[in-house]
Amino acid sequence: MIALVRLALALVLLAFALPSRADELRPGYLELTQQSAAEWKLVWKAPILGGLATRAAPLLPDFCKLALDTPRLAGPAVVATGRVTCTRPLDGATVGLEGMEPGSTDALLRVAPLGRPVQTERLTPGSSTFTISAVPDRWQVARTYFVIGVEHIVAGFDHLLFVVALVLLLQRGWSVVAAASAFTIAHSITLAGTTLGLFGLPQAPVEATIALSIVFLAVEIVKAKPGELRLSERLPWLVAFLFGLLHGFGFAGALREIGLPETDVPMALLTFNLGVEAGQLLIIAVAVAVLTLLRRFAPRALRPAVLASTYAIGTVASFWFIERVWA
Repeated sequence: MIALVRLALALVLLAFALPSRADELRPGYLELTQQSAAEWKLVWKAPILGGLATRAAPLLPDFCKLALDTPRLAGPAVVATGRVTCTRPLDGATVGLEGMEPGSTDALLRVAPLGRPVQTERLTPGSSTFTISAVPDRWQVARTYFVIGVEHIVAGFDHLLFVVALVLLLQRGWSVVAAASAFTIAHSITLAGTTLGLFGLPQAPVEATIALSIVFLAVEIVKAKPGELRLSERLPWLVAFLFGLLHGFGFAGALREIGLPETDVPMALLTFNLGVEAGQLLIIAVAVAVLTLLRRFAPRALRPAVLASTYAIGTVASFWFIERVWA
């Protein structure tokens, strides 16, 4: 029991090290859009946190010259635009970022040639360059946004804690499957609608309410009693669906920060959502496996472990909610 208490305290302390807008994925963004046979427009967005703003810079071939405008501060990132003049086509050339050190934030590269499909690539400290193809792979956008979707749900602490809390509340059986399916359907609706410009909500209240949704689940878990089913236990799919609509707006905010390829919006949107679902299933599988092991080998420790984890999750979410309301 002492070990569980220590674990809970460690999670609480971790909350103060996590970003207040924990559901957002904030990679860097480098875009090259061809304007004419010899000229390209460059956009470089580097988040202040993560090392890109101070250490990384666009990397272009020797036969290209970059005229960069004065960088400006745009929210949590430094944004610079410029004009690139090349003496020959970029087909087969290598572009990317230089100065990406281990531990730096990843970046999304988008190359948009005139009259040809957009090419995208995820740049990391271990793979910070990309060779532009004369004939791009049609599945390149799909692969890139699928990986981004997986990373967002796994590293997006808001959504991760919500899914874990959902599993702790229901613990087993078809209830978890039904709730997860309802959550998936709901956030797919608001993610697609917001991304396509059909509707939307301001991001700040969305982020605060997402934190509050985690607090709600934590309270439901703590107050659960055998034989006395609460609303979230009687209708878990309805609760998951309603909160899923809200979390979809959060996913949309993250996707808006990342950017979408203009010519491949449906593919990018679909594969990002599939990536989110793959990450969600991974989290559910791990959480259910841990509960199953506890139930089988240490049944007396199951309830204390669930409560310790719940109090930690609820404390983290409460901290986020207060910080976002006062931000």
